[in-house]
Amino acid sequence: MTLSQFNLSKPPKNICILRLSALGDITHTLPVLRTLQKNWPEMPITWIIGKTEYELVKGVEGVEFIIFDKSQGFSAYLALRQQMQGRHFDVLLHLQVSLRASAISFLVPATIKLGFDRERAKDLQWLFTNRKIKPASTRQHVVDSFMAFTAYFDLKPVLEWDLPVLESARQSLRHKLDKEWLSHAKGENRLLVINPCAVAKSRNWRDWNIDGYAAVADYASAQLGMKVILSGGSSMREQNVAAAIFSLCSEKPLNLVGQTSIAELVALLDMASVVIAPDTGPAHIANALNTPVIGLYAATNPQRAGPYRFQKLVVNHYEQALQKYYSSSIGDASWGQRIQNAECMALIKPDEVLKKLRKALEPL
Repeated sequence: MTLSQFNLSKPPKNICILRLSALGDITHTLPVLRTLQKNWPEMPITWIIGKTEYELVKGVEGVEFIIFDKSQGFSAYLALRQQMQGRHFDVLLHLQVSLRASAISFLVPATIKLGFDRERAKDLQWLFTNRKIKPASTRQHVVDSFMAFTAYFDLKPVLEWDLPVLESARQSLRHKLDKEWLSHAKGENRLLVINPCAVAKSRNWRDWNIDGYAAVADYASAQLGMKVILSGGSSMREQNVAAAIFSLCSEKPLNLVGQTSIAELVALLDMASVVIAPDTGPAHIANALNTPVIGLYAATNPQRAGPYRFQKLVVNHYEQALQKYYSSSIGDASWGQRIQNAECMALIKPDEVLKKLRKALEPL
């Protein structure tokens, strides 16, 4: 079937989602998937995804996952090419603006290759697509920009994530929690998870300061009766930050940084009463689990990349940082403008975070 012959009034015979990374953006893709599943329940869906990111969504049902392992270099492209032999998709949703993703899209046979509008089709993505989304605005949250792909087909939007929590991950996490923390995880008391670091090594200007995290953890323990757990990845930077926070706390949190798999992290964030994090994947995972998350934002714009369902809990100093460091405003800055200044997150004060924490704990 040629592009000119394709009939948009009928459901496609099949569809392929191309979104490789990162963890936060994988969660942003879930409402796209749920919209497709709800509107076209009989249609086969394939998702090309990164190896690490697959660990986050491997419990999702009704999807064929094709794993692209970038660590394999050129061999990964050869493997994908082999997997695509004899296959054809009616539609490819090209949801990632990167040269790697566009190279992959070239290997995926599809009648419609739908990509971002020209303004947002960075890294030459527009060259690899034959249809473009028509957004109501380019100044959207990432979730809304992704949902423009389903709006292209006039589908009724389904803003649901339904991120599965694997029972095996729950069980393995429980083995890492002693009885004291486990009682909080079971809901007898309240559990605060602090994920202090943004994972990108070159972008630790998104991190809040160690003193602030320690002050919040101590207040949550002493004044709110919460148990506090530190979460994060296995990088040396994350472990060093967690150790520094731990050393400053009067009542010691449980430090699980570097000690959980992605599936166990999902289980932990699901157990939490509240999560505190900067602009990083776990903030969006918590959002996908409908766990209240207090987002800490000064380096990036929360209107674009904040926890989608918990914008009212964001501590937002982005506009102040734009003015202070770039003499700019939100209206003048590009929508994806980032503040690359190590001092900007210090604009956030512990009292502001604690105010949001008390708000998050209020009865619905």
